[in-house]
Parts: sequence; structure tokens; C-alpha cells
Amino acid sequence: MHLLYEDLPHQRAAIDAVCDLFRGQEISRAEFTVTLPTDQLELTGVQQSDLGIGNRVSNTADDYLLANLREIQLRNSIPQDDTLAHDRNFDVEMETGTGKTYVYLSTIYELNQRFGFTKFVIVVPSVAIKEGVGSTLRDTAEHFRRKYNQLAHHFVYDSSRLSAIRDFATSKDIEIMVATVQSLYGGRTIFNNPQEKLAGEKPLDVVASTNPILIVDEPQSVEGLGTAGREALKALRPLVTLRYSATHIQHHHTVYKLDAVDAYEQRLVKQIEVASLLSENDHNRPYIKLLRIEAKKNKPVRAELELDCERVNGIQREPIWVYATDPLDQATNRSVYADHVVDSIRKKSRDVAGSMDAVELRVPGATVTLTPEEPVFGDVDEGALSAAMIRRTIKAHLDKEKRLRPRGIKVLSLFFIRRVEDYRLTDGSPGPYVAIFEQEYARLARLPEYKQLFEGADMATVARDVHNGYFSIDREKKLITPFEGEIKLKGGNQDTRDTETYNLIMREKTRLLDLKTPLKFIFSHSALREGWDNPNVFQICAFREMNQERERRQTLGRGLRLCVNQQGERIRGFETNTLTVIANESYQSFAEKLQKDIQDETGIRFGIVDPIEFATIPVQKEGESAVALGKESSQKLWDSLRQSGYLDNNGKATEALKKALDTKTLQLPTEFEAQRELIEERLNKISAGVVIRNADEPRPTVRLREAVLNSEEFRQLWDRIRTKSTYRVHFDPELLVQNCVRAIQREVIAPPTFITTTTTASLGRGGITAGETATSVPEVVSTEQPFFPDLVSELQDKTQLLRRTVVRILSESRRLQDFRRNPNEFIRVVSKAIIAAKRQTLVDGVQYHRLSDSFYAQELFLHQELTGYLANLVPSKRSLYEETVCDSNVERTFVEELERSEGVKLYVKLPGWFVVPTPLGGYNPDWAVLLSRDGEERLYFVLETKGAFRNLRPKEEAQILCGERHFHAVAAAENPARFEPIRELKDLYTKIVGG
Repeated sequence: MHLLYEDLPHQRAAIDAVCDLFRGQEISRAEFTVTLPTDQLELTGVQQSDLGIGNRVSNTADDYLLANLREIQLRNSIPQDDTLAHDRNFDVEMETGTGKTYVYLSTIYELNQRFGFTKFVIVVPSVAIKEGVGSTLRDTAEHFRRKYNQLAHHFVYDSSRLSAIRDFATSKDIEIMVATVQSLYGGRTIFNNPQEKLAGEKPLDVVASTNPILIVDEPQSVEGLGTAGREALKALRPLVTLRYSATHIQHHHTVYKLDAVDAYEQRLVKQIEVASLLSENDHNRPYIKLLRIEAKKNKPVRAELELDCERVNGIQREPIWVYATDPLDQATNRSVYADHVVDSIRKKSRDVAGSMDAVELRVPGATVTLTPEEPVFGDVDEGALSAAMIRRTIKAHLDKEKRLRPRGIKVLSLFFIRRVEDYRLTDGSPGPYVAIFEQEYARLARLPEYKQLFEGADMATVARDVHNGYFSIDREKKLITPFEGEIKLKGGNQDTRDTETYNLIMREKTRLLDLKTPLKFIFSHSALREGWDNPNVFQICAFREMNQERERRQTLGRGLRLCVNQQGERIRGFETNTLTVIANESYQSFAEKLQKDIQDETGIRFGIVDPIEFATIPVQKEGESAVALGKESSQKLWDSLRQSGYLDNNGKATEALKKALDTKTLQLPTEFEAQRELIEERLNKISAGVVIRNADEPRPTVRLREAVLNSEEFRQLWDRIRTKSTYRVHFDPELLVQNCVRAIQREVIAPPTFITTTTTASLGRGGITAGETATSVPEVVSTEQPFFPDLVSELQDKTQLLRRTVVRILSESRRLQDFRRNPNEFIRVVSKAIIAAKRQTLVDGVQYHRLSDSFYAQELFLHQELTGYLANLVPSKRSLYEETVCDSNVERTFVEELERSEGVKLYVKLPGWFVVPTPLGGYNPDWAVLLSRDGEERLYFVLETKGAFRNLRPKEEAQILCGERHFHAVAAAENPARFEPIRELKDLYTKIVGG
């Protein structure tokens, strides 16, 4: 296969942004000199020195560069720089997967063709990126030869082959040197010391004499080495330095910017969907996760841990602050944490190399250390979780392969594992993941739905050749990988399989993409995270926590490139290009963290309008060149938007802005009318998807209709429901036991399961939003022996029953075998069933008695003020109030039905002070309604619109039953008010007609 390359509009824009920095000079045709008009830029071309031929440089070129830079920045909507600083460093920001390497290689040829530059050095931070650049140089060689009618010579710096340095310096052709930054710095390196093969010159001096154009790939990692990395770059004496990355940490002069949102909106990268594999019904082991450590002056160091805590509504996973010596069973109120104690908390020290945040825990039989890299202890059995994630990845892979292989698209999957030893032991033998993978792959391969993928395959060995791995350990402990030539093994031995795997994964992208190549699943730890890429990675399974800086985006970046078919053609469209990320966290958590990573790394502020947002908008005046609107005008426009209520004080879009944009009624100062279209376009992108809730919204008082309150109709209705009551409870202990036994026997006590929820993510200026969601069938988790708490004591504490009563209920229920299968779920379900049965027994024994001299006074409506948010108010003509406060869509719909019905003469939503006493707490019915049938007969009702819902909570159901008994007890002798639970008004009419 040969990959087909093309200049896409965004790539051409990035190439032109760099080349136009040197606009204004003529192309050099001379061998060693450049002839330029005296009024043009005297900057580049070629020149000769004692050491070789290099790019010509002039120290008087900064004014020309700055003028060109400002013009480029205006064109690309980037805030303009006022001065040229940073030693001629220029940033190109391109989202991972959009062709960054191809862009800077194209730029090399363009710079040579336009201006005669010949010497280029590409510096990378890692072997993975070095191999990726080398692979792209080889793959694009023929493409560039046809396009530019010449071929660049490239080599990867190797201290044992210094002749390449001499050739680089003396050649008249395009020369490209690729080097890792580690090979360039340090006083002991060959590169920085005189060498006999170079006539006593330092390799550094030979390269620097050519004044190369320096291209830095992933500068945030190169400069992550600190001063040494920066000094190594500066020592090369570059003509200019071009920095290419998706995540610049140190910013210089930006000439082009294609960020994550731009790439997604232009569909230049794959769409992301998250397959969240989470456990349910499994709280049988202690779960502890380190979130952060805080150290404040004059205060003890503390740690925030995520723990499974016992709460009223069951076990909730919550963040809890703890200090050294704190016992975790007290913090969580759960016996599963017994003897789990915080031993010490350490905060990373700036003065101590290698130190890191850490929490040490004393657990039964061991000491556990939690760090940001390994923050979790306990939770789901790791082996069961890993098997489930591998199984889910294989299934996602096969589903896509079934759809894409007929179109000539090979599907690849990438696993990032916690430890190298999970896949490959130090002696080279298989780790535990190998057996899990091969077993699951062979099992799925035999399913009828994947039959078409395995026709003619040997099912006994079908899983053996489709997976392999590449790890740093392969290089450091086993393989030596020279920059050119064959891979050699230490000791002179040759391992064909290791050599083949290394070449296939690291160097031969096109062969890996060939359908005839069996390798489809690649395991790695971190060696492939930054720099390595393949366009046909469709699944990424991340076993380890993605908590380190930039790790989440680097991980996703391995699969963002648009895929190719067997002809090397790029395939576009989200319907084909969807990257599935299999992760052990919820979609919400994943999206929030990814959005935060994007904000931290790119400076994008989702849903926020910056005061300089409009500074780059071009302004065209008649007879003049376009200029930028500028920072001052942008601030003025921003202030106007804020004063008009379109933005809050932090620049966040309000509902008023969204409404004005939707209705085309956005008010702008007259001076900005010419730029209205561009201004609205930017505001639309930023405000899209932003949900605004104003906690300070006023709650107006709802006006009472006193004429209705004093009417005879309302008096007749109120007289029928106003009487209060009291109740007594007859409690039968024997009936309680039987009710509890029957309730437990009806319950389903589920085993621990895994459920995968797959959600697509949409990225816009307003943030990351969820799209379509699909949920898998639960699969049972096979786990190690769980923790068994004291069953009787736990149930006694939760139900407040006597111990002997609990023992009898458990014995007669005959469900104790379920306790061994899932202890925590058994306690949760059984305690809930007992509490419900206890509640029902109470209700069954309730008897209500009318209090003939106790009433809810009608005058309370005059003295109790009613308020509500404007958004919750529905105008009412038949109600006691001019508006009805609706707390849900159900209530809003019901009010609209009441207003439309001719039979409704009067209704009121019963106020919060109208309460019926019950053994389970006060009950507030929903509505009081007066109906007229045939124009004469009056019918009085108390209606409960929750009563017909299937998902009614047991407590609510019991309270409604008590309410029904109350209104029966206080009913008038003639034409009483009837209590009816209904879903909608037609249900009431059906009951009336039916008698």
C-alpha cells in the first residue's frame, strides 16, 4: 500500500503561514549567494563557510519578519504581536491527527522552492516520534519528488555515523537531519565534543554553521527537559525555530492555529465515543481513590479520598477529606473499611527530586501507597475488570471490522496497560493478559454474528497472530534499535519475531494497514502514547488512570487520524470515523476531564467570551488594506455586550444572548454593524450548548383572586376537604414477620455485573456534550472472595427491628444463599424490603378519626404568600390564583388540561401547609377540583397526579393510601369530596362515567 497525500485547505493554510514569514525576497538561483533588491528582505538563501554550505542569515531582518508576521496573524484570526521577540521562535498549533508531520515536511520543500533554503533540523523528544517522522519521510518521498521535482536527503543522527554530519553540511541539496533532543545536549555526548572524523570539529559546530531552520516536534516535551533542552536548541544557531504541537506550554509568535474544536467542527479528526464499563451491585470490597493532596501553611496536610459511604439512600461514592491516623470505617460508616487507616500523607516537594504526592494506608495484612499514577485501591476485582475491558474492546473491534473490512479498511485496536508485566514478563514470556485476550477472542470468533470474518480460519490458532506489543522494555532490556539498518539484539543474538514486531509497529505503517497483515491488536504501556500514530486505530482501551498532565489527550491522539482504505485513500465522515474509547469511568467524568484538559492545554474557555475575542476580526476600509479590529475595540464591544445583559461579568453567555442570536435581534453599537456577521458567527459558536441557570432570578408573588376565594363555589369545595383528622395504628408483630418474608422472597438479588454505556461526544465552543447513547446487556462479574459483614447486625441497624425478629425473617425467607454471592447487595435489597414491609404493616393498621372541631381555615390563603420562578408559572383562568406554580412537566401538562376542560369550574393546587398526618410523615395532596356535570351537578375531588405512576416510591405510595383513608374519614354526609389518584384528567372522567 502507498498512502495518498493531498494538500487539504487547513494544511495549505499552515504551510503558507510559515512560508509567508519570508515573503518579499527572491528565490536564490546562485550557488553560494543571493541577489536581492536593496529595498527587500535581506535574509536568506545559501551561504558558504569553512565548514560547509548553509542558510544565509541577516541580523537586520526582524522588521520584515514582524510586518509579515502581523499580516499572517490577522489573516488567521490570531491576536497580533507588537514586537518580534523569542529569538525568532514561531508556533504552529495543530490538533493531533490533522497531519502535523506532513505539514512541516511540505513546508521544508516549499521554503526551498520559494526561497532557496536547504538545511533543516527536526528535533523530537522521543524514539516513538523519531520513528514516526522517519516513517513519514520514507512514505512521502515519492509524493514530494513528483510534486516538487526533487528529493530531499534525510538521515537520523547516529553518533556512530558522523559522515552523515559532513554530508549534511557540504551538500547543495535539501538536507534534513532528525535527532532526539537527548542526543544533542550534555558535555559528554559525542555531538558536543571534537571528533577526528570531522577534522577535529564538534558535530554541533558543523551543524550550527549551516544556520539550519529548526523544526521542533512536540516542543512541550522537548522543553520538558528544562534548561538543558532549551540550550541544546539554541546552540544549533537556527535561522528561525518552528514549533509544531497541539499542546504548546510555552507560547511564542503564533502563526497558525487549528485547535481541538476547529478540528472537530471541520471533521478533520475522528468522532469520539466513550464506552464506559462500570460495575453495578458490587460494593463488597473497600474502594479508595486518591483525588488530591492539600498542604496549607500552618495547617496539617490532608488528602481528599473518594470512598463508598453509607448514606440514607444507600451507598454513595463521595469525596471525603482525611488526615493522618483517620480510620476510614468511621468516615464511611461501613464495616467493610474496618482496620483501614490513613498512615501518612506526603505532598510533593519542589526541593526533592523524584518526590510525589502519596497517601500510605494501613490495611489488614499490608501497607498500600496511593499516588497520582496509581490512585486506586480496592473496588472491583482487577482481574475481572481487565477481562471485561478486553472483551468489550474485542467486541467493538469485530463490530467495526464486520462493517469496514468489505470497504477495504483495516481496523486496529490499541491497549494502554498499567504494567508491562501484564502482557509481557521480563523474561519475554506471556503475561496474564495474553491468555485473557486469546480466550476471549477465540470465544467471540465462534459466534454466528462474526462468522463472515473467520471463514477458512484455523479456529484453534485464530487468536495467536492478531496481537502483539511494544514497550520501552523492548528497547532498554532486550532490543537495541540503531537509527538506520537492522535491529540488533544485545549479545549478538537475533530474535526474528521481536524484530518483525518492532518494524511493523514503529516503522512500517503501511504494511500494518494491509489487510493481509494479521496484527490488529497492539498492547503498550506508554511508549506509543506521544508521537506514534496510525490512521486506522478505531479502539483505544485505557486500563490505567489518565490523570497525568496531557495524558488523556495524548492517549486519544493515537486514534484521531481519519482512516484510509487499501488504496491509501483517506476516508472522511463520522459515519466511518468513530474512535471508541473503552474506559473504567462514566461518560460524564470522562467528558468533564477531557474538557478540562483541553481548557488547560489550549486556553480554550468553553462557553466564555473573552474580552479580546473580537480583536482579530478584519476591518476593511475603502482604498486601504484590511486591519484587525484590535484589542481596544474588542474590549469596547465586550463591555457593550455585558451591559446589554448578553454576557455576565465573567463573560459567560446568558439566555438573553442565545435568544437574541436565535431571533436575529442582537443589538450592537453602530460602529460594529459592518462586522455583525462575523461577530454573530463567533458568538453562536461560543454560546451553543451552554446551559444557563440563574440562581439569583427573582421569584415574584403569585396573585390571589379574592373574589374566587370568597365565592360560594370555593366555600363549598373547601368545606368538604378542610377538616383535620387523627389516626391510631394497630400493629401485629406476626403479620410484620410474614409481610417481611413475602417481600424478601419477591426480590431479585443481582450478582455483581458490568454494564457498558457507549456515548458519543460532540465538541464545540460551548463545551463537550453527549450525543447518542447505547447500553449493553449486563454481564456477571466473576470475582475473588468478597468481604462478609455481620449480616444480622447490619440489618438490625438499618431496620430497627429486634435481633431475634431479624433472624426469624432471614430463616423463613430461605434466601441466605444469595448473601454469599453478593453480600452488600443482599443487605441493601433485604433491608429495603423489610423497611417497605414494615411501612405497609403500619399503614394496614392505620385507622383515621375525624376531628369535628379542627379545620384548615380558609383565611390562610390570605396570610400565606405564594411565590414561584417565572419559568414555572402557568397563567390560569379557572384557578384560585392568577398563575399556577408547576414544579414539573407533569404538573404543567395537567394544568393545561384543567384550563381547556369546560367541565372544570374551579381548581387549586393545594398549598404546602395543607398536610394530612400519617405514620410516615406529613402528606400534601396535589389538587382540589370542582367539576360540573350537565351544567348543574357539582362534583368535588382531591386529586393526586403522582398516584398512577409505576415508579412511585413505596413511602409515597403508603402516604397516598393514608391520604385516601383520611378523606374517607372526614367525608361530608352529602356529596362528599372524592380522593382519586390519576395520571391525566381523562382518567378522572372515565371514573366518573363508570360510576
